[in-house]
Amino acid sequence: MDEPQDIPEGLRTARESIDNIDAALIHILAERFRCTQQVGRLKAELGLPASDPEREERQIARLRTLAEESGLDPVFAEKFLKFIVTEVIRHHEDFAKGS
Repeated sequence: MDEPQDIPEGLRTARESIDNIDAALIHILAERFRCTQQVGRLKAELGLPASDPEREERQIARLRTLAEESGLDPVFAEKFLKFIVTEVIRHHEDFAKGS
């Protein structure tokens, strides 16, 4: 995305970095969902439930720790993970239904 020419260079550079990070996040999320789709197919084949609350809690604890170590608000990290997990579970339920 092109910035107007009157944007100060430091701001332009910071925004370019943000744009690159946003693009990387999208690619990482796409790869994560490809992996979780494989998990969903396997769970459906094995007759396992779409949700695994124990794993989800372990993941939340792990990511909260990583967030704290990285200087990221752990509450935000947990909300973000829960948002993603909710979508993953929906996909897993679709696999279980044969969709």
